[in-house]
Amino acid sequence: MNKSKIYLWLLTLSILSSCQPNNEKADAYGNFEAVEVVVSAETAGKIIHLKVEEGKLFEQGKSVGLVDTTAFWLQKQQLQSQKEAILSKLTSLKAQLKVLDQQLKNSQTDQARVHQLFEKNAATAKQKDDIDGAVALIKTQQQALIAQFGGIEKETQVVDAQIAQLNDNIRKAQIMQPIKGTILAKYAEAGEIAAPGKPLYKTADLNHLDLKAYITGKQLADFVLGKQVNVLIDGTNEATELKGTISWIASSAEFTPKTIQTKEERTDLVYAIKVRVGNDGRLKIGMPGEVRLINH
Repeated sequence: MNKSKIYLWLLTLSILSSCQPNNEKADAYGNFEAVEVVVSAETAGKIIHLKVEEGKLFEQGKSVGLVDTTAFWLQKQQLQSQKEAILSKLTSLKAQLKVLDQQLKNSQTDQARVHQLFEKNAATAKQKDDIDGAVALIKTQQQALIAQFGGIEKETQVVDAQIAQLNDNIRKAQIMQPIKGTILAKYAEAGEIAAPGKPLYKTADLNHLDLKAYITGKQLADFVLGKQVNVLIDGTNEATELKGTISWIASSAEFTPKTIQTKEERTDLVYAIKVRVGNDGRLKIGMPGEVRLINH
């Protein structure tokens, strides 16, 4: 074993032993961790601004940055103009249909008169056929115009779908804080080019941290979800005791990580657990801690 490994081993034992007032052995050992969220770009473009700094706290839903949306806005304006042109055709068709409705009304009035005259032998068969043909022609023209309404409606729906997609891209260009949390790391700056999936920054809720520790199979019966336990961390002069709640227990065993101790020292298989602890500012990610069962 080289000197660096020996030093690391002695340092680990020193840290763990310092957490044990009155030399009482803890029931589990581990390190604090947080649920870290890496925020990535959802669209491509130049980053206009990214107002996140390490250590700064942001509320959930807060806008913290923006990717350039100029191209999306130009496409949207083009589609809106296209939609207006389609709707103008619809207005024209409606006006034509209104004219045909009036023509049909007039022709049907003339048709009724000709039919009456024909019955009295005051009109010829040709006059009757001509007016009947005129009425039928107007109805055919009406049906042709009405059929165009469906095509225009479909064109409008296609354009609306394209506009909705652009609106979604514009929305995605807004970089939003996904949780109430503190900025842990920043990976990009204003002026850089973002791409979908490119990490921009990392954030985590530090109001509560999880102490991930390991227990043996023999200890499983004593560790129950929701059970309150004592958590010890290093203070300035002596170990500080906090209250925590067991929030997770692994469903299967794993081989003991090399850097982990258990109450029964080394063992082949252990179960991972997490203890949820409220953070008053003293807890840091990676800090060592130990779990002690209450009245145990």
